[in-house]
Amino acid sequence: MGLRKKGHRDAEVSTESLNDIMFFLLLFFLILSTMVSPNAMKVNLPSSKANKPIDNNKKPVNLAVTKDRKYYIDSKETDVANLETALSEKIAGKAEPVVILHIDKDLVYQDFIDVMQIGDRLKCKMVCATAPSNGNK
Repeated sequence: MGLRKKGHRDAEVSTESLNDIMFFLLLFFLILSTMVSPNAMKVNLPSSKANKPIDNNKKPVNLAVTKDRKYYIDSKETDVANLETALSEKIAGKAEPVVILHIDKDLVYQDFIDVMQIGDRLKCKMVCATAPSNGNK
């Protein structure tokens, strides 16, 4: 009869391109994971947009700290050893003393915390002054 068997083919899935796809996915997630790391973020502080002006009826005290760690209370230079006493004399007699802190952004965070602790001991409200950002006014 001449019955011929037809060639039986096995079904195959080609996985040759799967290796390339997996390599690119691995590379993508490796690059993405290094970008998300919080240690790799560069932060340029401080800047903010202006919200509202300060009420001048309360007469806030201005405390400035320069890049070379010189302290000025209302434009009068004070050394760090006498900073707390000079600030307490300046806010004496005020019901709700407000101190506006102008601190240079290149100083370390510990300098900011040290001044904030002095304000906390004197029970006065400390406000950090910032430069307005360029985009949002």
